[in-house]
Amino acid sequence: MKCMSAADDHRLMNPQTYAKLYGPWKPAPSATARPWVTLLTALLGAVTVLSLAWLTFLVGVLALWGAAEGMAAGGLLAEYAAGVAGGAALLVALAFVPVVRRMTPAGRRLLLTAVACPVPLVLAVVTWSGVG
Repeated sequence: MKCMSAADDHRLMNPQTYAKLYGPWKPAPSATARPWVTLLTALLGAVTVLSLAWLTFLVGVLALWGAAEGMAAGGLLAEYAAGVAGGAALLVALAFVPVVRRMTPAGRRLLLTAVACPVPLVLAVVTWSGVG
């Protein structure tokens, strides 16, 4: 008995059935992002990055002043680095939740930037108003 390969299946099958099962490849319709989603994501990302930049500058200046006065600045820098790393780890964990992974890429980016934005923004506003 002759062994048949998968390439020979089309000879054994009705052509209409073969066309329905293995018809020509059609690309999936692209999920185009709405422009306002992309704009809002960029805006929230920019606010988050600017807030983190301000906080990093402030922590750096405080560590520099503390080191100039002879205080140990490593604890402050370590706490800040641990806070930023913890926040990043939480965002990565959120990104791998199955419900979030099933979202469209634009929606996923918007969700992650919306979750990332409030904490640094509030801290930056409080420190900005406190520092004066």
